[in-house]
Amino acid sequence: MRRFFPYLLLGFTTLVFVMRLLYLQVFNNSYSSISENLAVKAEYDYPQRGYIFDRNGELLAGNQPSYDVMLVPRDLKPFDTTAFSKLLNLKKEYLIKKIEDAKRYSYYAPSIITAQLTKSEYAYLQENMYKFEGFYIQKRSLRDYQLDLGANFLGYIAEVSNRDIRAEPYYKSGDLIGRQGVEEYYEEKLRGVRGVKYIQKDRFNNDLGSYKQGQFDTLPEKGKDLTLTIDAQLQQYGKKLMKNKRGGIVALQPKTGEILSLITEPTYDPSLLIGRKRSKNYTELYYDSITRPLYNRALQAQYAPGSPFKVLTGLIALQENTVELDDKYTCYGGFRYARGQVLGCHNHPNPITLVNGIAHSCNSYFSRIYLNTINKYETPQKGIQAWHDHLKSFGLGNYLGYDLPVGRKGFIPDSSFYNRMYQYPTYKWYATATISNGIGQGEVSTTPIQLANMTAAIANRGWYIKPHILKAVDGQPIKDTTYTKKHYTTIDRAHFDPIIEGMYEVYKYGTAKWIQIPNIEIGGKTGTAENKKVIDGEVVQLKDHSIFVAFAPVDDPEIAIAVFIEHGYWGSRYAGKIASLMIEKYIKGKITRTDLEQWLLNNSPQEDYEKIDFMIKNDSILKNLNLNE
Repeated sequence: MRRFFPYLLLGFTTLVFVMRLLYLQVFNNSYSSISENLAVKAEYDYPQRGYIFDRNGELLAGNQPSYDVMLVPRDLKPFDTTAFSKLLNLKKEYLIKKIEDAKRYSYYAPSIITAQLTKSEYAYLQENMYKFEGFYIQKRSLRDYQLDLGANFLGYIAEVSNRDIRAEPYYKSGDLIGRQGVEEYYEEKLRGVRGVKYIQKDRFNNDLGSYKQGQFDTLPEKGKDLTLTIDAQLQQYGKKLMKNKRGGIVALQPKTGEILSLITEPTYDPSLLIGRKRSKNYTELYYDSITRPLYNRALQAQYAPGSPFKVLTGLIALQENTVELDDKYTCYGGFRYARGQVLGCHNHPNPITLVNGIAHSCNSYFSRIYLNTINKYETPQKGIQAWHDHLKSFGLGNYLGYDLPVGRKGFIPDSSFYNRMYQYPTYKWYATATISNGIGQGEVSTTPIQLANMTAAIANRGWYIKPHILKAVDGQPIKDTTYTKKHYTTIDRAHFDPIIEGMYEVYKYGTAKWIQIPNIEIGGKTGTAENKKVIDGEVVQLKDHSIFVAFAPVDDPEIAIAVFIEHGYWGSRYAGKIASLMIEKYIKGKITRTDLEQWLLNNSPQEDYEKIDFMIKNDSILKNLNLNE
């Protein structure tokens, strides 16, 4: 009997505990009555999002009041769904779905039923909200973009997704978060910290005052104000010159890496993604696979760099001792590099040296010195790898590390790429198979921001600072060494002088002599890149892209710029003119060559765009792709 006594005691104790629990939960409702009669509700106080200014203090993004209709499912009482849906200007089915979604999310936490009401909608609703228990109106701020520019670098704000909530516990259903651009990259600085008030309520949802005298309440903390490196006036002017054109522009301050202008066209008005029509507008922008307004050409478009690449071919040849400054070659309208293979060139004066080869953009000259450089090594693999490593030191083939959330690496082929391409060692390949690289064609591709950064490195005679768009936080200059450290190229400083002389002569008597700026010495390089596209399974030759890179003044650079105009024919036709005018605008603060400006406003490759748009619309494959990604 003694053996079983402990077990009997344990069983008896358990039975008493279960009976007591059953009594409390089923037969005695005093505790549940207290729970039902008293509740604590959290009311969130959303902070003002940080303002965004340009480098000169001009406001780019402010705030405007917004009102959301919220629901706490626990407090919901039967109501007329038809009347309430009409009051909210929502479909009844949509309202019911949102209520069910809110219940699934949390029975006690508030959820947004409809967001971003206007002041007039808020005033009308406020008069009738007492009829609908469980619903209330919450005030917070929305963005107010001051200028119709910069959507590509500013971004926008939108409701958080479930994925955002899982990734960051700070967010709750219905919260707003930055998407794209500065709004996304600097979200933690801009959003601030929301406050909370705990309100005690009775069973009839009446306020009983602060819970525990507000000892758990917190005040909201405003987001931090950001000052960008962008020059709003230069940005507006560049946007004006890009009327009816497609492409990208990036302007940098060479000595600091600060982004002065970041333009992509076509783009969109950032105010389209504010308010209750945001979702509809975004859908239309997202599925526009023709003009691709959400595609940031300045950061994401990968183009063949064309003739601006020749300056790098020259620098590498100087560093590798495969060319001398007084070496002269004669161009016969093309360069014969293999039996029956000729790389064409345009007419220009002869003989050609390195300096006037840049000025006249001679394909023959730079093809020759490119081959000399690769063939210096015992195998083409080693030659290509040396060439590749020099180019990487200019930031090409990399994301560059700028403070924006999108971008592309471009492509600089190395020896392993060509080994795969030509199935080495089964088959051998030679430097001549890669000859187009020397003039910026072939397998090479770059983005506009990479070419602008390359130009800044040349302007600095061999170094660059990573491009960046943030200048100050709450008025205090940034101290992140990521954006103050100098990155040196593999090219000795002395080799930049003859290259810059050639770029200066591009304006003096070369391919850009018609677009000189009075009293400003510029170093530049025109470019024309072949443009082919596969349409309905066939390779179609389209109008060439117009490319231009430049910096000024030559002796003390204040601005470096890269301009790409899709289907723009040749370098100085569109891109060169735009770069020249933007340099004048930035340095002088005004435009003296109004005839040149007017020409750009009245002319564009619009007819060519319409032709290619028609082909894409009718292409059985392309029309089903989302090209904004």
